[in-house]
Amino acid sequence: MQALRVYDELTAARTRFLRLDELCRRAGEKGVLPSGDELAAEARLPLREKKGLERAQGLFLAEILGNPVAGTHLCHAMLLPREDAKARLPAYEETGEADLGAVHLKRQGKASVVTMRNPRYLNAEDETTLAPLETAVDLALLDPKTEVCVLRGDAVTHPKYAGKRVFGAGINLTHLYEGKIRYLWYLIRDLGLVNKFYRGLASADASPELASTEKLWIAAVEGFAIGGHCQILLTMDCTIAAEDAYLTLPARKEGIVPGAANLRLPRFVGDRIARQAILAERRIECDSAEGRMICDIVVAPGSIDEALAATIERLSSSGVVSAAANRRAFRAGEEPLDTFRRYMAIYAREQADCHFSPALIANLERNWKKR
Repeated sequence: MQALRVYDELTAARTRFLRLDELCRRAGEKGVLPSGDELAAEARLPLREKKGLERAQGLFLAEILGNPVAGTHLCHAMLLPREDAKARLPAYEETGEADLGAVHLKRQGKASVVTMRNPRYLNAEDETTLAPLETAVDLALLDPKTEVCVLRGDAVTHPKYAGKRVFGAGINLTHLYEGKIRYLWYLIRDLGLVNKFYRGLASADASPELASTEKLWIAAVEGFAIGGHCQILLTMDCTIAAEDAYLTLPARKEGIVPGAANLRLPRFVGDRIARQAILAERRIECDSAEGRMICDIVVAPGSIDEALAATIERLSSSGVVSAAANRRAFRAGEEPLDTFRRYMAIYAREQADCHFSPALIANLERNWKKR
């Protein structure tokens, strides 16, 4: 119960919100978790040489998330707009464009288009993409001049796909192997930006299930959506995919838990196919019966832009005033916040064990050749 006592102390009995990374930082200052200096020293080591100090963060957060009151409060905190997004909003409203480095955001007619850019690593997610992508999501949702949001990947530089757009290759395995991805990355990602795709932005004065800032999200999948990028598709309202694109969730092969995919994928393709995808690396072609359970529109590779424009027009032509209400209604039946909270309590604990497991290193070295 120490974690709950510390949480109440640091949040003034849940009267103020702290993001989980700030929460862990302050708990480290109190001596409850590893200190900033200890974590900084650990961060310089490759994954195989780390001592696993961050496991304590996993146990700490699992206890908080496992409590209905404290866990819901933490989930609420992670759904609030980031401070840097609020600071950037006036400029984005005026110019309709924001270059965040690893992410580009641009207003195009009725849509805010979020483009993921990590070309050297096939648009993979890592520490360099985490904050920019969440900030872009916040800005897209807060922008009063657009009605829908679009997520897509930029063109990449990998020799095999040079000059072609790909949606994304999931977690950056190079950075994971080199120890450049901290344990908290997983939780910041899934409680923050991925959950914002699904639940929108919360406000400080109302439950996320009662009030939220939401828009319909459209994903445009070219090439592939691997791992975490496939997870993201499970939060989208409409997915457009090229006929030659495919989806995979090779998390078991990598030795980790694939975010909230275990919770969400069975709703799309059923339990058997979900288990085959997560536990046995089943590849799902977008232009297949199973692929069409996840992808709403499948078109020729050269027709993505045309299909995207038509979908934006169709979803926004009659107004989107009921979009938030209908999204909340769907969530009430399929994934209430309390269901998500209980899942994330398990995820926080299990992912900490996976991240520092010798099996993860063995899997990376056996199944993925470091370049």
